[in-house]
Amino acid sequence: MNNKYEFYIDESCHLEKDNIPVMCIGYIKVVMTDYVALQKEFEQILRKHNQNSELKWNKFSNARTALYKELVDYFFRSSLQFRCVLVKHKERLNHKDYNQGSQDNFYYKMTYSLLHPNNSIGEEYRVFIDVKDTRGREKLIKIKEVFHNEYDGNSPFKHFQHLHSHDNLFFQLADFFIGAITYKTRVVLKNIEKPSPQKIEFINYLEYNSGFNLDEGTVPWETKFNIYDYQPKIKL
Repeated sequence: MNNKYEFYIDESCHLEKDNIPVMCIGYIKVVMTDYVALQKEFEQILRKHNQNSELKWNKFSNARTALYKELVDYFFRSSLQFRCVLVKHKERLNHKDYNQGSQDNFYYKMTYSLLHPNNSIGEEYRVFIDVKDTRGREKLIKIKEVFHNEYDGNSPFKHFQHLHSHDNLFFQLADFFIGAITYKTRVVLKNIEKPSPQKIEFINYLEYNSGFNLDEGTVPWETKFNIYDYQPKIKL
């Protein structure tokens, strides 16, 4: 019997010209046999803290720091895994020379880089991507095609689908981790001059539990909480 996994992919600061020097795309990886139990525990934590609305980094509430920390504890004791591609110095991106003049091509490359380490023999993967724009279906078809060609028609990535983030809790956890990573990186790059003390407190808690600074890459073989630090080449 093949081991089966699901990926819930979200992204942050992905717009090309938004005056934010970083972007991040990442996933929460779920063992399918654990899905029901993990979802139930997640829901219990949300109910305990009376969290009825969608969990999102850009809706961070200073009064809910205890909830956010408990979700970090939940993640690190569970079988869930997190991985992201952190793009620093977004203003250096040279789509003309490296991406055939297309931001979409860069998006495909980042999604490929995000997912590609998952290629163990005998595993099957289902990929769900948060809906971001009206061209999502076209992007989804292209990503599926890239993996189909990579594996000569026998890709372990068996299914690609769009979902709305409010329909799945694991999207929301990915959003929160990605949000924390981009926020910390923006602070370090001095793109945020007066950071929120409560957000920094949460970021410190996530860093302590993960063992990594959120604005830096992790070791490549890290499986629980992996950050791939991507920096475009400096233009000469």
